[in-house]
Amino acid sequence: MEHKFPEIRTMQQMLDEASELPPAPAAIVGAGSEHVLHAAIAAADAGLIEPMLFGPKARIAPLLEAFGADFPIVDTPTPEATAKEAVAAVLDERVRLLVKGDIHTDVFLRPIIRQLRRGPRISHVFVAELATYHKLLYITDAVINIEPDIRAKAEILQNAVNLTWWLGNHRTRVAALSAIETVNPAIASTLDAACLAKMGERGQIEHAQVDGPLAFDNAISAESARLKGINSPVCGHADVLLVPDLVSGNILYKDLEYLAGADFAGVVVGACVPVVLTSRSDPEFSRMASLALARVAEHRQQSLDPLSPEEAVVVDPPTG
Repeated sequence: MEHKFPEIRTMQQMLDEASELPPAPAAIVGAGSEHVLHAAIAAADAGLIEPMLFGPKARIAPLLEAFGADFPIVDTPTPEATAKEAVAAVLDERVRLLVKGDIHTDVFLRPIIRQLRRGPRISHVFVAELATYHKLLYITDAVINIEPDIRAKAEILQNAVNLTWWLGNHRTRVAALSAIETVNPAIASTLDAACLAKMGERGQIEHAQVDGPLAFDNAISAESARLKGINSPVCGHADVLLVPDLVSGNILYKDLEYLAGADFAGVVVGACVPVVLTSRSDPEFSRMASLALARVAEHRQQSLDPLSPEEAVVVDPPTG
C-alpha cells in the first residue's frame, strides 16, 4: 500500500498537523471535575476536538457554567454507565476519539476492550521527544498489559508498529528490551525478545525490523553496541522500545520524563478509534500532545486503512 503522508519527526510537527485538521468529535469520559473540563476546553479552543461530556449532569453542568462553556452532556448515573455510553457513542459514530477523564482506568477500558477491539489486543504507546535522542522514541506497553507472554508481546509490538506506520515510518526499527543483550534461559524476557526478532525476520511482524534481546544502552547508543561487539541496524537507531512488562516500562517512562526532561504523548491502539488515557499529574503539554497524536493517528488511519465500528471484534477481554 502506498504511503501518502510524510513522517512525523517531531512533536511540533504533530501538533501543527493536528491543528490543520477539523476538530474531531471526542467523548470526555468522566467529565465531572474541574481539571478534566479545563483540559477539554483548552483542547476545544486549540481546535483539536469537539467535546461531548459523559457523566452526571448535576455535577458537570454547574462546572461548565462556571467556565463559561457550552458542550453537549450525556447524563449517566455511574462510572460503569458512563463508560458504556461513551462506547455506544463510538458505535453510533457520534464520536471518533475517546478521552479518559475522572474515571478509574479499568472501568473506562472494560467496555472498550469488550466492544471496540479491532484485533486481538489493545495496548498503549508512549511517544517521547528527548534532546539527547535524534528521533521520536516509542515505548510500549507501560500502561495496560501487565506481564505479557510472547504472543501478547507480538500483538503489542504490531500495534505500536502500526502506529508508527500511520505516522509515516515505512520500516520501523524495534528493540525488544531486556536487562542484557544475550539469550539467557534464566531471564525469560531474553527468550521472548529472541523469538520476536525471529518473527520479525520472517515477516510475522509487518513493517518492522526487530532485534533483541537488547539492553537499553545498546538499543539507543550505537557506540555502546560497538563496544560490546553487537552488530545490528537497530542499535542506536531504535524507533520502538518494547519493554518486558508494565513495571519496567512505567519506570522507564517516568525516568525519561522526570530525569531526562522528555516530552511525552500517549495513545491506546488496537481499537477502532484512538483512546487517550490522561492523568491529573500530566503536564498540559502532554495532554495536548496526546490529543494531537490521537487526532493525527485517527485521520491518517482512516485515510490509509479505513475502519468502522462495525469491524470491531466483540469478544471477551483477554486474561493474559
